[in-house]
Amino acid sequence: MMDLLTKPEFLNPLKLSLKVSLFSSIIVFLIGILVAWIMTTKRVKGKTLLETVFLLPMVLPPTVIGFILLVLVGRRTWFGKLVERLFDQSFIFSWWAAVAAAVVVAFPLVYQSLKSGFLSIERELQDSARSMGATEWQVLLHITMPLAWRAMVTGYVLGFARGLGEFGATLMVAGNIPGRTQTIPTGIYFAVDSGNTTLAWLLSGATIAISFIMLLFTGKLKSKS
Repeated sequence: MMDLLTKPEFLNPLKLSLKVSLFSSIIVFLIGILVAWIMTTKRVKGKTLLETVFLLPMVLPPTVIGFILLVLVGRRTWFGKLVERLFDQSFIFSWWAAVAAAVVVAFPLVYQSLKSGFLSIERELQDSARSMGATEWQVLLHITMPLAWRAMVTGYVLGFARGLGEFGATLMVAGNIPGRTQTIPTGIYFAVDSGNTTLAWLLSGATIAISFIMLLFTGKLKSKS
């Protein structure tokens, strides 16, 4: 078992999953801040309908999300053709496709956390800053975000952990190419399918350990709030 810890079939999925989770968590975190800020400070038409759409990935089967992504960014779409023309490679079946899948499935968790944090701030503080001439961006950067930092950290951690565990949508848009697009979840699935339970245990253990540490960190932050 210990020999597997240094072999590509263990290290490659681990490295790729961490890379995908890092990039996707940063992207979804920035998008989540913008969307949560707009939804909590602006009058948005069809707000309930929009929020329902935002939360859909939380309840939809991952295969449905993967299929929709294929329709939106597949090789025959304008986006897919543009990527191939610019980078001479397909967006589908690349690790960036795994990032896109992770962003979509993680967004509801990140958005909900950020929205709750932004709503917990007293409006009087924000209005006072506006009355003194602060712009909306200044209010966000200097009032809202510093006061909601715990919710922001929680949102980022949840987004990272959710991206780390994404399987269904990732398999559909990124596939399972060892060394290129094979993440921990797809690695576990195919290890079990091939009868390599030792590798499946090691990959599962790595996922559990990383997720446990991150969620423990989040729990400690909440207990201090």
